[in-house]
Amino acid sequence: MPFGHEKLDVYRAAIDYVGWAHRLCSGLKGEQRSTKDQLLRASQSIPLNIAEGNGKASGADRRRFFEIARGSALECAAIQDVLEVCGALAHQDSVAAKQILDRMVAMLTKLGGRGYTVRERRAEYCVGDPDSDSPGRPGPRGPGPPQTRTSGFPAYGSSG
Repeated sequence: MPFGHEKLDVYRAAIDYVGWAHRLCSGLKGEQRSTKDQLLRASQSIPLNIAEGNGKASGADRRRFFEIARGSALECAAIQDVLEVCGALAHQDSVAAKQILDRMVAMLTKLGGRGYTVRERRAEYCVGDPDSDSPGRPGPRGPGPPQTRTSGFPAYGSSG
């Protein structure tokens, strides 16, 4: 007789993803060790939190565990980006795995009962007056156009 969480599509998808992550990590060596460990922990966190959350009686407890699982799925997507940019993961493989992650995030969002939105404000990325305590606050020259911070790296996927 299966446990309740074993009946959930999102749990089965998470278990499949863990298998994929373990197969990928078995081929990672040396300099990728810390990223490998992070992917293994984050991928395992997804089904573990789904199972624990599904067993909680209160809606708030369930939601908290589903949100943690969703966060771990998003972390896995970022880890895949790191592995891809370092040449340890092929783009096509990353895209296929991210489709599974995207599906899990959607299901966990629904199970969590809250809407999922990106919560970034433009002011967080602006350079304000260097003498000001708050970013984006106008300096002595007036507000002027906001200046965005750049990393100095070329845009992802660009050549040159």
